[in-house]
Amino acid sequence: MARKPPPPQKQKTKHKHKPARQPVVTKDPSGSGAILTGDPQFGQPVASQDPTKFTVEHGNDNQLYNLVKAGLLQKIPPPRTQNLTVPLASIWGSSGAARVAAIQKAGQIVFHVVGDTGSVLGPATQSLVADKMVADFTDPNPADRPQFCFHLGDVVYSFGEAKYYYDQFYDPYRNYPAPIVAIPGNHDGQVYSTDSALSLTAFLENFVTAVPKKSLQSGGLIRTTMTQPAVYFALDAPLITIIGLYSNVLEDPGVISSQGDKTSPVDDQQLTFLTAALTQAKAAGKPVIIATHHPPYSGGSAHGGSPAMLADIDGICQKVGIWPHAHLSGHAHNYQRYTRTVNGFEIPYIVSGDGGHGLTAMATASTPLRTPYVISSQVTLENYNDQDYGYMRVVVGGGQIRIEFHGIATGVDAKSPVDVVTVDIASHKMVAS
Repeated sequence: MARKPPPPQKQKTKHKHKPARQPVVTKDPSGSGAILTGDPQFGQPVASQDPTKFTVEHGNDNQLYNLVKAGLLQKIPPPRTQNLTVPLASIWGSSGAARVAAIQKAGQIVFHVVGDTGSVLGPATQSLVADKMVADFTDPNPADRPQFCFHLGDVVYSFGEAKYYYDQFYDPYRNYPAPIVAIPGNHDGQVYSTDSALSLTAFLENFVTAVPKKSLQSGGLIRTTMTQPAVYFALDAPLITIIGLYSNVLEDPGVISSQGDKTSPVDDQQLTFLTAALTQAKAAGKPVIIATHHPPYSGGSAHGGSPAMLADIDGICQKVGIWPHAHLSGHAHNYQRYTRTVNGFEIPYIVSGDGGHGLTAMATASTPLRTPYVISSQVTLENYNDQDYGYMRVVVGGGQIRIEFHGIATGVDAKSPVDVVTVDIASHKMVAS
Protein backbone atom coordinates (compact mmCIF):
# COMPACT_ATOMS: atom_id res chain seq x y z
CA MET A 1 0.00 0.00 0.00
CA ALA A 2 1.36 3.42 -0.90
CA ARG A 3 2.78 5.29 2.04
CA LYS A 4 1.11 8.58 2.95
CA PRO A 5 3.16 11.67 3.78
CA PRO A 6 3.91 11.99 7.52
CA PRO A 7 2.13 14.58 9.66
CA PRO A 8 3.69 18.04 9.95
CA GLN A 9 6.74 18.28 12.14
CA LYS A 10 7.75 21.10 14.41
CA GLN A 11 10.24 23.42 12.70
CA LYS A 12 13.49 23.91 14.60
CA THR A 13 16.05 26.65 15.01
CA LYS A 14 18.28 27.28 12.00
CA HIS A 15 22.08 27.40 12.15
CA LYS A 16 24.79 28.99 10.07
CA HIS A 17 28.18 27.42 9.37
CA LYS A 18 31.13 28.29 7.20
CA PRO A 19 32.29 25.45 4.96
CA ALA A 20 35.87 24.57 4.20
CA ARG A 21 37.47 27.10 1.86
CA GLN A 22 36.61 26.49 -1.77
CA PRO A 23 38.61 27.14 -4.95
CA VAL A 24 37.90 30.29 -6.92
CA VAL A 25 35.02 29.75 -9.30
CA THR A 26 35.17 31.21 -12.79
CA LYS A 27 31.78 31.85 -14.42
CA ASP A 28 30.75 32.66 -17.94
CA PRO A 29 30.81 36.48 -18.26
CA SER A 30 27.64 36.28 -20.33
CA GLY A 31 25.75 35.63 -17.09
CA SER A 32 24.67 32.11 -18.04
CA GLY A 33 26.13 30.72 -14.81
CA ALA A 34 28.22 28.12 -16.68
CA ILE A 35 31.35 26.86 -14.93
CA LEU A 36 34.42 27.52 -17.05
CA THR A 37 37.06 25.74 -15.02
CA GLY A 38 36.01 22.28 -16.20
CA ASP A 39 36.31 21.12 -12.59
CA PRO A 40 33.40 19.88 -10.49
CA GLN A 41 32.04 22.42 -8.01
CA PHE A 42 30.60 21.76 -4.58
CA GLY A 43 29.86 24.14 -1.68
CA GLN A 44 29.33 27.86 -2.10
CA PRO A 45 32.45 30.01 -1.58
CA VAL A 46 30.54 31.97 1.08
CA ALA A 47 28.20 30.26 3.54
CA SER A 48 24.61 31.44 3.82
CA GLN A 49 21.74 31.14 6.25
CA ASP A 50 19.35 28.21 6.05
CA PRO A 51 16.19 28.83 4.05
CA THR A 52 12.95 29.30 5.98
CA LYS A 53 10.62 28.17 3.19
CA PHE A 54 10.63 26.39 -0.15
CA THR A 55 10.89 28.24 -3.44
CA VAL A 56 8.35 25.78 -4.92
CA GLU A 57 5.63 24.93 -2.44
CA HIS A 58 5.16 21.19 -2.09
CA GLY A 59 1.51 20.24 -2.28
CA ASN A 60 -0.30 17.23 -0.90
CA ASP A 61 0.60 14.09 -2.87
CA ASN A 62 -2.25 11.88 -1.67
CA GLN A 63 -4.11 11.97 -5.00
CA LEU A 64 -0.91 11.14 -6.91
CA TYR A 65 -0.15 8.23 -4.58
CA ASN A 66 -3.56 6.84 -5.52
CA LEU A 67 -2.38 6.74 -9.16
CA VAL A 68 0.65 4.57 -8.35
CA LYS A 69 0.19 0.99 -9.51
CA ALA A 70 1.19 -1.09 -6.50
CA GLY A 71 3.67 -3.84 -7.29
CA LEU A 72 4.76 -2.32 -10.61
CA LEU A 73 8.54 -2.46 -10.89
CA GLN A 74 10.47 -0.20 -13.27
CA LYS A 75 13.21 -1.07 -15.72
CA ILE A 76 16.74 -0.23 -14.67
CA PRO A 77 18.11 2.59 -16.86
CA PRO A 78 21.07 1.36 -18.91
CA PRO A 79 24.52 2.55 -17.81
CA ARG A 80 25.96 5.44 -19.80
CA THR A 81 29.34 3.64 -19.94
CA GLN A 82 30.66 0.10 -19.55
CA ASN A 83 33.04 1.06 -16.75
CA LEU A 84 30.93 1.01 -13.59
CA THR A 85 33.77 1.82 -11.18
CA VAL A 86 34.09 5.41 -9.96
CA PRO A 87 37.60 6.30 -8.70
CA LEU A 88 37.40 8.77 -5.82
CA ALA A 89 39.96 11.02 -7.52
CA SER A 90 37.70 11.44 -10.55
CA ILE A 91 34.82 13.04 -8.65
CA TRP A 92 37.17 15.63 -7.13
CA GLY A 93 38.52 16.72 -10.50
CA SER A 94 41.98 18.29 -10.70
CA SER A 95 42.50 18.08 -6.93
CA GLY A 96 41.65 14.37 -6.85
CA ALA A 97 45.13 12.91 -7.18
CA ALA A 98 46.49 15.06 -4.36
CA ARG A 99 43.54 14.17 -2.13
CA VAL A 100 44.01 10.45 -2.70
CA ALA A 101 47.73 10.79 -1.96
CA ALA A 102 46.94 12.63 1.29
CA ILE A 103 44.47 9.91 2.33
CA GLN A 104 47.02 7.20 1.63
CA LYS A 105 49.70 9.07 3.58
CA ALA A 106 47.39 9.54 6.57
CA GLY A 107 46.19 5.93 6.40
CA GLN A 108 42.61 7.02 7.01
CA ILE A 109 39.53 8.05 5.05
CA VAL A 110 36.35 9.61 6.44
CA PHE A 111 33.02 9.96 4.65
CA HIS A 112 29.35 10.67 5.35
CA VAL A 113 26.34 8.46 4.66
CA VAL A 114 22.77 9.80 4.75
CA GLY A 115 19.39 8.63 3.50
CA ASP A 116 15.82 9.80 2.93
CA THR A 117 16.60 13.49 3.04
CA GLY A 118 14.00 15.23 0.89
CA SER A 119 11.55 16.98 3.19
CA VAL A 120 8.11 17.92 1.81
CA LEU A 121 7.04 19.99 4.83
CA GLY A 122 9.69 22.68 4.81
CA PRO A 123 13.48 22.92 4.93
CA ALA A 124 14.05 22.92 8.71
CA THR A 125 14.69 19.23 9.50
CA GLN A 126 16.82 18.56 6.44
CA SER A 127 18.80 21.77 7.01
CA LEU A 128 19.64 20.79 10.58
CA VAL A 129 21.11 17.47 9.42
CA ALA A 130 23.05 19.19 6.63
CA ASP A 131 24.37 21.84 9.03
CA LYS A 132 25.71 19.17 11.38
CA MET A 133 27.37 17.39 8.46
CA VAL A 134 29.01 20.64 7.35
CA ALA A 135 30.30 21.15 10.90
CA ASP A 136 32.40 17.98 10.48
CA PHE A 137 34.60 19.90 8.03
CA THR A 138 35.83 22.14 10.86
CA ASP A 139 37.84 19.32 12.47
CA PRO A 140 41.42 20.61 12.96
CA ASN A 141 43.03 17.44 11.60
CA PRO A 142 42.51 17.27 7.79
CA ALA A 143 42.47 13.46 7.95
CA ASP A 144 39.31 13.64 10.09
CA ARG A 145 37.36 15.67 7.54
CA PRO A 146 34.95 13.85 5.20
CA GLN A 147 35.97 13.24 1.59
CA PHE A 148 32.46 12.72 0.20
CA CYS A 149 28.88 11.89 1.08
CA PHE A 150 27.21 8.67 -0.05
CA HIS A 151 23.44 9.22 -0.31
CA LEU A 152 21.28 6.13 0.25
CA GLY A 153 18.35 7.33 -1.84
CA ASP A 154 15.05 9.19 -1.66
CA VAL A 155 16.81 12.39 -2.56
CA VAL A 156 13.58 14.02 -3.75
CA TYR A 157 9.98 13.29 -2.76
CA SER A 158 7.52 12.17 -3.69
CA PHE A 159 8.19 11.12 -7.29
CA GLY A 160 11.71 12.41 -7.92
CA GLU A 161 10.35 15.52 -9.67
CA ALA A 162 12.89 17.87 -11.21
CA LYS A 163 11.01 20.93 -9.90
CA TYR A 164 11.80 19.93 -6.30
CA TYR A 165 15.55 19.31 -6.75
CA TYR A 166 16.49 22.86 -5.77
CA ASP A 167 14.55 22.86 -2.49
CA GLN A 168 15.27 19.25 -1.51
CA PHE A 169 18.85 18.81 -2.73
CA TYR A 170 20.80 21.80 -4.00
CA ASP A 171 19.73 24.37 -1.41
CA PRO A 172 20.06 22.13 1.69
CA TYR A 173 23.61 21.11 0.65
CA ARG A 174 24.68 24.51 -0.69
CA ASN A 175 27.35 24.76 2.08
CA TYR A 176 28.52 21.14 1.81
CA PRO A 177 32.08 21.42 0.43
CA ALA A 178 32.54 17.91 -0.99
CA PRO A 179 31.12 15.54 -3.63
CA ILE A 180 27.77 13.82 -3.06
CA VAL A 181 27.22 10.49 -4.85
CA ALA A 182 23.90 8.66 -4.65
CA ILE A 183 21.90 5.56 -5.36
CA PRO A 184 18.22 6.21 -6.05
CA GLY A 185 15.50 5.41 -3.57
CA ASN A 186 12.04 4.20 -4.44
CA HIS A 187 10.68 7.77 -4.45
CA ASP A 188 13.39 8.91 -6.86
CA GLY A 189 12.11 6.38 -9.40
CA GLN A 190 8.43 5.94 -8.50
CA VAL A 191 5.93 7.09 -11.12
CA TYR A 192 2.15 7.44 -11.22
CA SER A 193 -0.11 6.57 -14.13
CA THR A 194 -0.42 10.11 -15.57
CA ASP A 195 3.22 11.10 -15.00
CA SER A 196 4.81 12.47 -18.18
CA ALA A 197 8.39 11.82 -16.98
CA LEU A 198 10.06 8.43 -17.22
CA SER A 199 11.26 6.76 -14.04
CA LEU A 200 14.48 8.34 -12.66
CA THR A 201 14.59 11.09 -15.32
CA ALA A 202 15.63 13.86 -12.92
CA PHE A 203 17.97 11.60 -10.95
CA LEU A 204 19.86 10.73 -14.15
CA GLU A 205 20.07 14.41 -15.11
CA ASN A 206 21.61 15.33 -11.76
CA PHE A 207 23.74 12.32 -10.82
CA VAL A 208 24.53 10.35 -14.00
CA THR A 209 26.12 12.77 -16.45
CA ALA A 210 29.20 12.36 -18.63
CA VAL A 211 30.86 15.52 -17.27
CA PRO A 212 30.19 17.79 -14.31
CA LYS A 213 27.88 20.54 -15.51
CA LYS A 214 25.49 23.20 -14.34
CA SER A 215 22.14 21.58 -13.55
CA LEU A 216 18.92 23.17 -14.67
CA GLN A 217 17.63 22.56 -11.16
CA SER A 218 20.52 24.15 -9.21
CA GLY A 219 19.34 27.74 -9.58
CA GLY A 220 22.09 30.22 -8.76
CA LEU A 221 24.15 27.67 -6.80
CA ILE A 222 27.46 26.36 -8.13
CA ARG A 223 27.25 22.63 -7.30
CA THR A 224 27.65 20.69 -10.53
CA THR A 225 26.11 17.37 -11.49
CA MET A 226 27.69 14.09 -10.41
CA THR A 227 29.35 11.89 -13.03
CA GLN A 228 28.25 8.41 -11.98
CA PRO A 229 28.19 5.76 -14.70
CA ALA A 230 24.77 4.43 -13.73
CA VAL A 231 22.21 4.26 -10.93
CA TYR A 232 24.40 1.47 -9.52
CA PHE A 233 28.19 1.63 -9.30
CA ALA A 234 31.30 0.84 -7.25
CA LEU A 235 33.07 3.76 -5.58
CA ASP A 236 36.77 2.90 -5.50
CA ALA A 237 38.32 4.90 -2.66
CA PRO A 238 41.58 4.41 -0.80
CA LEU A 239 41.16 1.72 1.90
CA ILE A 240 37.53 0.88 1.00
CA THR A 241 35.19 -0.06 -1.86
CA ILE A 242 31.52 0.93 -1.62
CA ILE A 243 29.13 -0.94 -3.89
CA GLY A 244 25.81 0.80 -4.43
CA LEU A 245 22.81 -1.09 -5.83
CA TYR A 246 19.44 0.23 -7.02
CA SER A 247 16.59 -1.55 -5.21
CA ASN A 248 13.76 -0.18 -7.40
CA VAL A 249 10.48 1.58 -6.70
CA LEU A 250 8.28 -0.56 -4.47
CA GLU A 251 7.41 0.55 -0.98
CA ASP A 252 8.44 -2.97 0.02
CA PRO A 253 10.44 -5.05 -0.70
CA GLY A 254 13.64 -3.98 -2.42
CA VAL A 255 14.33 -5.70 -5.76
CA ILE A 256 17.69 -5.77 -7.58
CA SER A 257 17.06 -8.59 -10.08
CA SER A 258 14.40 -10.56 -11.92
CA GLN A 259 14.41 -13.06 -9.05
CA GLY A 260 13.85 -15.76 -11.66
CA ASP A 261 10.69 -14.16 -13.09
CA LYS A 262 11.08 -14.00 -16.89
CA THR A 263 8.18 -11.51 -17.09
CA SER A 264 9.76 -9.04 -14.66
CA PRO A 265 10.74 -5.62 -16.06
CA VAL A 266 13.86 -5.87 -13.88
CA ASP A 267 16.69 -7.83 -15.47
CA ASP A 268 19.80 -9.33 -13.87
CA GLN A 269 22.38 -6.72 -14.91
CA GLN A 270 23.04 -5.75 -11.28
CA LEU A 271 23.87 -9.34 -10.38
CA THR A 272 26.47 -9.41 -13.15
CA PHE A 273 27.83 -6.09 -11.91
CA LEU A 274 27.92 -7.18 -8.26
CA THR A 275 29.83 -10.32 -9.19
CA ALA A 276 32.44 -8.29 -11.07
CA ALA A 277 32.71 -5.60 -8.37
CA LEU A 278 33.17 -8.13 -5.56
CA THR A 279 35.70 -10.08 -7.61
CA GLN A 280 37.67 -6.89 -8.21
CA ALA A 281 37.57 -5.93 -4.52
CA LYS A 282 38.70 -9.41 -3.50
CA ALA A 283 41.65 -9.25 -5.91
CA ALA A 284 42.60 -5.85 -4.49
CA GLY A 285 42.35 -7.13 -0.93
CA LYS A 286 40.05 -4.28 0.03
CA PRO A 287 37.13 -4.34 2.49
CA VAL A 288 33.68 -3.79 1.03
CA ILE A 289 30.58 -1.92 2.12
CA ILE A 290 27.36 -2.70 0.24
CA ALA A 291 24.67 -0.02 0.07
CA THR A 292 21.03 -0.35 -0.95
CA HIS A 293 18.07 1.93 -0.37
CA HIS A 294 15.79 -0.82 0.92
CA PRO A 295 17.10 -2.54 4.07
CA PRO A 296 17.66 -6.31 4.26
CA TYR A 297 16.41 -6.13 7.86
CA SER A 298 14.00 -3.62 9.38
CA GLY A 299 11.73 -3.49 12.40
CA GLY A 300 10.16 -0.22 11.35
CA SER A 301 6.41 0.29 11.58
CA ALA A 302 6.19 1.48 7.97
CA HIS A 303 8.82 -0.66 6.21
CA GLY A 304 10.05 -4.22 6.64
CA GLY A 305 13.04 -6.10 5.30
CA SER A 306 13.85 -7.50 1.86
CA PRO A 307 14.79 -11.18 2.22
CA ALA A 308 14.80 -12.00 -1.51
CA MET A 309 17.11 -9.06 -2.22
CA LEU A 310 19.42 -10.25 0.55
CA ALA A 311 19.37 -13.77 -0.92
CA ASP A 312 20.53 -12.36 -4.27
CA ILE A 313 23.45 -10.60 -2.57
CA ASP A 314 24.30 -13.58 -0.37
CA GLY A 315 24.43 -15.92 -3.34
CA ILE A 316 27.03 -13.80 -5.10
CA CYS A 317 29.06 -13.23 -1.94
CA GLN A 318 29.16 -16.98 -1.42
CA LYS A 319 30.13 -17.62 -5.04
CA VAL A 320 32.90 -15.01 -5.14
CA GLY A 321 34.12 -15.80 -1.65
CA ILE A 322 33.94 -12.33 -0.14
CA TRP A 323 31.44 -10.85 2.32
CA PRO A 324 30.82 -7.18 3.06
CA HIS A 325 32.20 -5.66 6.23
CA ALA A 326 28.95 -3.68 6.52
CA HIS A 327 25.64 -3.19 4.74
CA LEU A 328 24.13 0.32 4.84
CA SER A 329 20.58 1.25 3.85
CA GLY A 330 17.77 3.76 4.34
CA HIS A 331 14.04 3.62 3.49
CA ALA A 332 12.78 3.08 7.05
CA HIS A 333 12.75 6.58 8.50
CA ASN A 334 14.72 5.96 11.66
CA TYR A 335 18.03 4.46 12.78
CA GLN A 336 18.47 0.72 13.34
CA ARG A 337 21.63 -1.35 13.79
CA TYR A 338 21.71 -5.13 13.48
CA THR A 339 24.51 -7.67 13.81
CA ARG A 340 24.37 -10.63 11.46
CA THR A 341 26.66 -13.63 11.92
CA VAL A 342 27.30 -15.42 8.63
CA ASN A 343 30.18 -17.57 7.44
CA GLY A 344 31.87 -16.94 10.77
CA PHE A 345 31.83 -13.17 10.23
CA GLU A 346 30.05 -10.46 12.22
CA ILE A 347 28.47 -7.94 9.84
CA PRO A 348 26.63 -4.77 10.88
CA TYR A 349 23.44 -4.10 8.90
CA ILE A 350 22.54 -0.48 9.53
CA VAL A 351 19.43 1.46 8.54
CA SER A 352 19.75 5.26 8.50
CA GLY A 353 16.73 6.69 6.72
CA ASP A 354 16.40 9.72 8.99
CA GLY A 355 18.14 12.38 6.91
CA GLY A 356 15.31 14.90 7.06
CA HIS A 357 12.16 13.61 5.36
CA GLY A 358 10.17 12.44 8.39
CA LEU A 359 10.51 10.05 11.29
CA THR A 360 8.58 6.82 11.73
CA ALA A 361 8.47 4.64 14.82
CA MET A 362 9.67 1.10 15.21
CA ALA A 363 6.93 -1.50 14.92
CA THR A 364 7.17 -2.08 18.69
CA ALA A 365 6.93 1.60 19.60
CA SER A 366 4.12 0.98 22.11
CA THR A 367 6.41 -1.46 23.94
CA PRO A 368 10.00 -0.26 23.46
CA LEU A 369 12.49 -3.03 22.90
CA ARG A 370 15.33 -3.63 25.29
CA THR A 371 18.41 -4.09 23.15
CA PRO A 372 20.26 -6.20 22.27
CA TYR A 373 17.18 -8.03 21.02
CA VAL A 374 17.82 -11.47 19.54
CA ILE A 375 15.79 -12.02 16.36
CA SER A 376 17.33 -15.33 15.30
CA SER A 377 20.49 -17.37 15.74
CA GLN A 378 22.06 -15.17 13.04
CA VAL A 379 20.56 -11.71 13.61
CA THR A 380 20.40 -9.40 16.63
CA LEU A 381 18.99 -5.87 16.83
CA GLU A 382 21.73 -4.05 18.73
CA ASN A 383 20.37 -0.51 18.91
CA TYR A 384 17.80 1.84 17.39
CA ASN A 385 16.67 5.46 17.51
CA ASP A 386 13.31 6.49 16.09
CA GLN A 387 13.21 9.91 17.76
CA ASP A 388 15.99 11.82 16.00
CA TYR A 389 17.17 12.88 12.57
CA GLY A 390 20.78 12.24 11.68
CA TYR A 391 23.48 10.73 9.48
CA MET A 392 26.42 8.33 9.62
CA ARG A 393 30.09 9.24 9.74
CA VAL A 394 32.35 6.38 8.62
CA VAL A 395 36.07 6.21 9.45
CA VAL A 396 38.30 3.62 7.76
CA GLY A 397 41.87 3.26 8.94
CA GLY A 398 44.17 1.39 11.28
CA GLY A 399 42.72 -1.93 10.10
CA GLN A 400 39.22 -0.98 11.25
CA ILE A 401 35.93 0.41 9.98
CA ARG A 402 34.17 2.65 12.51
CA ILE A 403 30.55 3.59 11.75
CA GLU A 404 29.06 6.38 13.86
CA PHE A 405 25.49 7.65 14.02
CA HIS A 406 25.20 11.37 14.74
CA GLY A 407 21.81 12.84 15.66
CA ILE A 408 20.84 16.49 15.59
CA ALA A 409 19.41 16.40 19.13
CA THR A 410 22.94 16.56 20.57
CA GLY A 411 23.54 19.92 18.90
CA VAL A 412 24.98 20.92 15.57
CA ASP A 413 28.54 21.31 16.91
CA ALA A 414 28.63 18.14 19.03
CA LYS A 415 31.20 15.58 17.90
CA SER A 416 30.32 12.54 20.01
CA PRO A 417 28.22 9.90 18.23
CA VAL A 418 24.90 8.63 19.53
CA ASP A 419 25.78 5.08 18.46
CA VAL A 420 28.94 3.49 17.12
CA VAL A 421 30.12 0.12 15.86
CA THR A 422 33.67 -0.85 14.92
CA VAL A 423 34.61 -3.78 12.68
CA ASP A 424 38.09 -5.25 12.57
CA ILE A 425 38.86 -5.68 8.88
CA ALA A 426 41.17 -8.70 9.12
CA SER A 427 39.03 -10.82 11.45
CA HIS A 428 35.67 -9.55 10.18
CA LYS A 429 34.63 -9.28 13.84
CA MET A 430 33.23 -6.43 15.91
CA VAL A 431 35.65 -4.91 18.38
CA ALA A 432 35.42 -2.38 21.20
CA SER A 433 35.29 1.19 19.95
